[in-house]
Formats: sequence, C-alpha cells, structure tokens
Amino acid sequence: MSDAIIGFHAIEEGLKTASGGSILYLARGTGSKTEVLENLARMNRKTIVRKVSKAELDRLAGGANHRGALLVPGSQSKSPSASRQLTVREFCSNLKEEEGALVLILDGITDPHNLGAILRSADQFSVSLVIIPSRRSAQSNQTVVKVSSGAAHHVKQAVVTNLNREIEYLKSRGFWVYGAALGGKSLHEATFPKRTALVLGSEGRGISRLTEQLCDHIVAIPTTGNIDSLNVSVAAGIFLYEIRRQQA
Repeated sequence: MSDAIIGFHAIEEGLKTASGGSILYLARGTGSKTEVLENLARMNRKTIVRKVSKAELDRLAGGANHRGALLVPGSQSKSPSASRQLTVREFCSNLKEEEGALVLILDGITDPHNLGAILRSADQFSVSLVIIPSRRSAQSNQTVVKVSSGAAHHVKQAVVTNLNREIEYLKSRGFWVYGAALGGKSLHEATFPKRTALVLGSEGRGISRLTEQLCDHIVAIPTTGNIDSLNVSVAAGIFLYEIRRQQA
C-alpha cells in the first residue's frame, strides 16, 4: 500500500484531512497510543476503524515498522504528495508586492529520511515553499511522512522538472539565492533579505555546478570538528534558524 501512512504523529495529521473511505487499521492488543488514534478516527466520522491481527497488519504494511497502526487514506483524502503541491509560478503569483518569503530548494536529496527531517524543520521555521526536483530526488511517501511527524501534510511543495529554470524565475521575482557549500561565507556573517531562497545539496556531491553558478552567494556553517560536513537535515535546521532569526 504505497499511500498508507504509519507512525503515530503522521497518522494523527493524516486523520485531520482524511475523507470518506479512509481506513485505520489497528493491531489487536496494542496500548493506549492506538486508543488515542482510534478516538481521533471516530471523531473524524469519515474513517473506518478495523482491528486486525499483528500478522495481518505486518502484511498490509509491507514489512515496515507500523508500531500497531496504519492509515489508508480514502480516494478523496489530501495526500502529502498532492495536497500541498503547487507550481513555483502559482506560489509567486500569490505573494503580495512587498511580501517576504523563505524558499528552500533541494538539489539531489535522495534519502527519504533526510527529506522527511528537512520537511519537519521547514514546518517549524515556517518555510514558504520547498522545491524538489522530479528526478534524482526523494519524493513524499510513507517514510517521508513518518520521519516528518506529519509535517509533510503542511509544508507547501513544488515538484519541478528543471531546477535551474525555477531558480532563475525566483530571481526575477526579487529572491536572493544562497547556496550552502563548503568554503562559503560564514552563515553568521551573511545577511538574508526578506525574499530568500536557500539551496541545499546532497552530502555526497553537494550542489550541482550549474546550480551553484546561479546562486548570488555561497554560505557555510562554521564548524570545528574532524568531519568536514553535517548531515543535510541537520544543516537545514541550522540554516533555517539563522535566516528566520535575522528576519524576525
């Protein structure tokens, strides 16, 4: 079940937007946490609750660690991969003339766990839009939703075919683009305007060469350890905190 949702926090968020035909599967004999989910589902009144054996839930989850609960959204439910999606142009057209915004651009983030953690930080720091390439990149799925603790349901996302073209368009709409890369200007010395776009690359190869050339500034997190890079999801949280701190 590719659309199934696992993880207590992710299911809680999924139940908020569940439509008719949604089914919450609960393993028999589980504890109080699944009772909370059952109560939420019954309050929703659009979700059917079915209690099954652990073996049956294992089968439905395809071997994933369901921890006793799995939500299958109905056909009209807002899925994390579609409910918050829009194009970059739609996003920009909705901005008022002097309105600020923070856009996060992900270049080659292929690990769904990293994507989920990044979306969780994006939600916490009120990122206006996350741009994800349609190829060579992780996409929203049940792992992403679970790791994000349901934040994937709330963060606006644009899945694009040409990342560099969208960056050029953002620049034409008044955004300053900052690329995160080793050797860049210290994060604490950079100044972030009200319309900022931050590009994060993969831990292995970083930002692609052409994308880096489009950036107005290259910035880096000053570190003193023996390893020369942070996990990309950790770096995302640090960058987003500093940008929002300056913009506050």
